[in-house]
Amino acid sequence: MTRTHDTPIVDIHRPAANKLLSWLLVVALIYTLICAVSIISSGFRTATGDQAEELFQFATNPFVGLVVGIIATALIQSSSTVTSIIVGLVAGGLPVSVAVPMIMGANIGTTVTNTLVSLGYVRDKEDFKRAFSAATVHDFFNLLAVAIFLPLEIMTGFLERTALAAAGPLVSDSSYSMEETNFIGTLTSPVTDTVKGAAGALPAAFGGIAMIIVGTAMILLSIRFIGKLLKTLMVGRAKRILHAAIGRGPISGIASGATVTVLVQSSTTSTSLMVPLAGSGALSLRQIYPFTLGANVGTTVTALLAATAVSGPQALPALEIAFVHLLFNLFALVLIFSIPFLRDIPLRGAQWLSSLAAERKIFAAAWVVGTFFLLPGVLILATSVL
Repeated sequence: MTRTHDTPIVDIHRPAANKLLSWLLVVALIYTLICAVSIISSGFRTATGDQAEELFQFATNPFVGLVVGIIATALIQSSSTVTSIIVGLVAGGLPVSVAVPMIMGANIGTTVTNTLVSLGYVRDKEDFKRAFSAATVHDFFNLLAVAIFLPLEIMTGFLERTALAAAGPLVSDSSYSMEETNFIGTLTSPVTDTVKGAAGALPAAFGGIAMIIVGTAMILLSIRFIGKLLKTLMVGRAKRILHAAIGRGPISGIASGATVTVLVQSSTTSTSLMVPLAGSGALSLRQIYPFTLGANVGTTVTALLAATAVSGPQALPALEIAFVHLLFNLFALVLIFSIPFLRDIPLRGAQWLSSLAAERKIFAAAWVVGTFFLLPGVLILATSVL
């Protein structure tokens, strides 16, 4: 009688089960994100006692609003988080006109991460030059976009009006009760009401502040873990999209940037992926440039998703500010990229700065500190003097 050796049994269903569990966690985290926006809006209304506009008088100067967006995003290192919080604040009564410059500032602040990633190549002159130019082309583009569109918005308010026109048909008027028919509001109400009830033990102002803090923490955690899970689930697909599309031309590059950013729910992640490819010489600056512009558009999905949490009279302004984020990035992409002179400004700026930084590393540090921290300080000082 022959003796057979036991062989390990491989559970072929385990990877599929793990993947299903990961997707269920993504759904749960998206639900948490939506609940968090509802909690922030309720907390903001409670804390301000419907005096939100007076509370934010300091930010009615658009340059101060811009600074708030830049610094908040540079510190949190996630424009998705900041714009979701802004949606919650608008739903709580923050005027859309005050929030628009904050949205623009978030676009600038989010570029700090890939710029920091490029500093990892500082020891090799040529690799650093390529990596730093790939990172800062995003900085220059977003700075140029704000330099063009913020003055236009101040003079005409066209972004706010266009976003309102786009959001209006998607939110019903008073004859159709959003409170009664918004199934997302119904789904999120158990969590929102629980947090509101717990905060109700505190005085109104403190209870509202506590709700804002809880909601902000929920957004930070949910977006962080959504990004991690989606990177695990989608990294293979994202890489295939990159290799199949990014080198085929600018339109393909823009589309791949938007797609990958939607897949991983983070423009910070998608644009940071480009830095090593640039540093190694696998992709050129002109190939990476359109990808970063697509990432700007792809990251607006989070704010649109967050806006679905809001029902009732504040549903329209919440969706409006989410559309401001989308339209700002779309208009900047179309205008700047379609005009050769404007299109080349970020490229030339990144090439010039990277050449300086490759020779003297102090210029790289000065750029990071100056753009994301000193510039906001100067803007605040200038507005206070004027």
